[in-house]
Amino acid sequence: MCGICGFTQASPQDAPILKSMCDIIAHRGPDGEGIYIADGVAFGHRRLSLIDLTGGRQPMVRATADHSAPVTTPEPGITDGEMLTLEAGDYAIVFNGEIYNYRDLTDELRAEGWQFTTSSDTEVLLTGYLAWGEAVLDKVRGMFAFAIWDRPNGILFCARDFFGIKPFYYTVQNGQFIFASEIKSILEHPAYERELNREALEQYLSFQFSALPETFFKGIYKLPPAHCMTVHADGSLSMRRFWSPSYERNESRSLEQAAQAIDEAMRESVRYHNVADVEVGSFLSSGIDSSYMAACLAHENPDIQTFTVGFAEYKDERDEISWASELADLLNVENSSKHITQEEYWDALPKVQWHMDEPSGDPSAVALFFVDQLAAEKVKAVLSGEGADELFGGYRIYQAPLASSRLSGVPKPLLKGASALLRKTGLRGANYLERASEDVSDWYYTNANGVAFTVEERNRLLKNPVGAPAPQDVVASTYKEAAGLGLDQPSQMQYLDLFYWLVGDILLKTDKMAMAHSLESRVPFLDKEVFKLAATLPLDQRITPEQTKVALRKASSDSIPREWAEKEKLGFPVPVVNWLRDDENYLRVKEWFIGPEASLFFNTDELLNLLDEHREGADRSRKIFIVWMFLMWYRTFFVDRHAPYAIAPKGPRKS
Repeated sequence: MCGICGFTQASPQDAPILKSMCDIIAHRGPDGEGIYIADGVAFGHRRLSLIDLTGGRQPMVRATADHSAPVTTPEPGITDGEMLTLEAGDYAIVFNGEIYNYRDLTDELRAEGWQFTTSSDTEVLLTGYLAWGEAVLDKVRGMFAFAIWDRPNGILFCARDFFGIKPFYYTVQNGQFIFASEIKSILEHPAYERELNREALEQYLSFQFSALPETFFKGIYKLPPAHCMTVHADGSLSMRRFWSPSYERNESRSLEQAAQAIDEAMRESVRYHNVADVEVGSFLSSGIDSSYMAACLAHENPDIQTFTVGFAEYKDERDEISWASELADLLNVENSSKHITQEEYWDALPKVQWHMDEPSGDPSAVALFFVDQLAAEKVKAVLSGEGADELFGGYRIYQAPLASSRLSGVPKPLLKGASALLRKTGLRGANYLERASEDVSDWYYTNANGVAFTVEERNRLLKNPVGAPAPQDVVASTYKEAAGLGLDQPSQMQYLDLFYWLVGDILLKTDKMAMAHSLESRVPFLDKEVFKLAATLPLDQRITPEQTKVALRKASSDSIPREWAEKEKLGFPVPVVNWLRDDENYLRVKEWFIGPEASLFFNTDELLNLLDEHREGADRSRKIFIVWMFLMWYRTFFVDRHAPYAIAPKGPRKS
């Protein structure tokens, strides 16, 4: 929906700083710009207008807490070289996201006597805070990151949504609280001096994404999902978790009944996620998640547009585009597609790392960059299928504990010994036996498990390792929470992914790649009511030794053909493995691996060994990609210190 930023200890003379913070994230909101500086608080906003196109401008200010008090918003439009300003009030808000049940909450608030000036979800959120205080977070249904200035209480109240769909970064510098939707906005504030967080680098090598509360920039943090934070008048911070996942398995409900309940919940969620004053499209791939979601959206609006990308290497095969095109014909909806060439992919890498703010070692982020670019040519919002795997049990790795249970009667020392022997002889089965000898908390710490670096490997790779904890130690408290909830081992893996893989990789690239093209990505699976239902599914309705997403597949069977409903999850098939074996690409990466940035952090001989081993047949592609993307990111943010390409000014887009 937009980009937000702001800081405390502000004065009117700080307007140029706020302007710079807004300008650097103009891609998040080309339709409007506003500023609020009063009482030592500065708020900036860039708007992508989707709801109440003329009345929902921000920052939004309410003079008093009187039920009939009107809100004040900036005048429409963006003036040349100037920011739109507001008068001071008792309450002000900047908000990024969508409150999908805002119409329901409007009716509830009106029944309590509150009056409204606009028909925007922003005003509903601000009014809800006035009416219910922090309890407004229990009532909203949507994705959000926001800050509210509460002058009567002398506090700044901030919050981030249940699953971390929308980002919220902050830092405290000499008592000054600074926040923004993107880190690059905070970097524009002169109080912050950029410094690399070397522990973040060390963990990134094992996770492939930024896994710690503190970002790659020393002193800049992420507000965790489902957390709110209060900045007090004395500059102190207090933080609390306002929502926690809870599970109550329904063992008495049949698979057919569970599937019907899922279908009803998903259709309701898609209906809410389709609320907008502009057209909402949908991504469409070969998998069940986007296929089912697009079918639900087509039921709401038969004229929807869908979007798909694939790779030129696969265009003569049955690839993502061929699957999506065929389903689009069956659903009678429009489908736009693009085959990405290898050179387009390489050229996009620096842009992707700049927009991501922190290095991402996930090759599929680049594919997402292109499908968002394609969608942004025709719509301002799209539905995307993120979250289905974590909620409904979609990753094949979740089946591993079920397979290991067959060896539960074998002594664990014997399994460990057999695993070591197989590994030494090079025979298959070593991983299977090793996992059977351990709990999932011993070996499953991220979805990148098996493709990223072990602690031993990263210590060999780094010139000066800082002795960061092992990844298992980083996630240990989350496993403890999961065990305390009485979750079985596959469910513990799902729980872990909610707080690491989903928020640190999947949702981050979803937001940043869409916003790079001034596009809003909405995720109907990550609705708190859908989660509530998914949390009731017993294990055999999520994962069996033979199948993943059991109940979800059943739920989708009336909406999409069986071939799509039962299709095995492939992830996004990016052909990086083969590309990196070409001489030209080998030399392309080698130039980075012997370059000045690499020599700062890594033993370059180890990097070159990875390249050579890969060219000779071993698959080292993900490890190579993880290091390469860090080097590219570091050059952008610490050497060049500007975007890696010329960015055209963002003007208002057609609705």
